[in-house]
Amino acid sequence: MKKCISAACFEDTGFSYTLSLISGKYKMVILYCLMEYQPVRFNELQRYLGKVSDKTLSQHLKELEHDELIHREVYPQIPPKVEYSLTERGKSLMVVLDQLCDWGNENRM
Repeated sequence: MKKCISAACFEDTGFSYTLSLISGKYKMVILYCLMEYQPVRFNELQRYLGKVSDKTLSQHLKELEHDELIHREVYPQIPPKVEYSLTERGKSLMVVLDQLCDWGNENRM
């Protein structure tokens, strides 16, 4: 294993990249919610997350969409209808999040 002296070495790891995709207070919870209940509308996500502002939820959803982990489907109707679901890339990340759940269940104190 290569020894790193600088922080730049950590930034080049797959671990660092994965953390950059799921960092944020609500991103993993959003992904988990979509895994369980997809497709999900904005208001449903807000109810599931509890005390999250529209701005924060909207920002996290935009970042997840930009990273191609979720898909945003807009239906041309009145009132506007928008649904979110996992992309194939997002579904592949669920394996990792499932392992986090398993670890937490096995090591809960």
